[in-house]
Amino acid sequence: MESTVAQKLEAIYNLQLIDSRLDAIIKVRGALPEEVQDLEDEIAGYETRLEKFKRDIEVFEEDIKRYKENIKESEKLIKKYQDQQMNVRNNREYDAITKELELQDLEIQVSKKKIAETGVKIDAKKADLEELNNLMKDRQKDLDLKKDELSTIVSESESEESKLQAEREKASKKVEERLIKSYSKIRTNAKNGLAVVMVKRGACGGCFNTVPPQRQADIREKKKLIVCEHCGRILAGVEDEVEDDTVKAKRRTSKA
Repeated sequence: MESTVAQKLEAIYNLQLIDSRLDAIIKVRGALPEEVQDLEDEIAGYETRLEKFKRDIEVFEEDIKRYKENIKESEKLIKKYQDQQMNVRNNREYDAITKELELQDLEIQVSKKKIAETGVKIDAKKADLEELNNLMKDRQKDLDLKKDELSTIVSESESEESKLQAEREKASKKVEERLIKSYSKIRTNAKNGLAVVMVKRGACGGCFNTVPPQRQADIREKKKLIVCEHCGRILAGVEDEVEDDTVKAKRRTSKA
């Protein structure tokens, strides 16, 4: 059996009331969830940089190892050429071996220079690594504090939130899918999360713009879904002003 407009309005307004209570719970948490997420992302970025620093150091250490191997190889060749130089038969052979000796000596000097330069790079990377480690430890402390604070707040409202979520699931089943989609879209665009409101004191309960009397009469009839012409929120009904008994008494006294 298809629901009447009045039933649809009641169902969607009930859903709004539940969502508003959930919004209030989430509001208490403030910016903590975002702050926790930002810190986690920041620390993840530091961890990536730390791994890169470690890989860079490993590469530099491999380079030094290779330079040292080159030195050993050149030293072996120098020994070999020195032995050959003792048995040369002519000046041409002597000059050729001398050039090889000079070349290997140059190779050793270049390798030693590269070892020293790479050592400086390793020291710089290790300093960066230590600085980043310290920074990451500080940010981790901040994260732990934020998480503890958030956890405390969440635990205080966990039971109520679970209950409301169950109520919301039940309430949303009473609202047709097309209306749920419209409702969700309006809620997303509304700063206060209100998609369904009442007309109060002649004005929209969402944007507070005046709702004309004839339009209020149509809303009261609940024969069709009516939205605020200013903000697009669904207008679920009109709340009539109930005059305070004290005010009534004062008026009666003044008339007397």
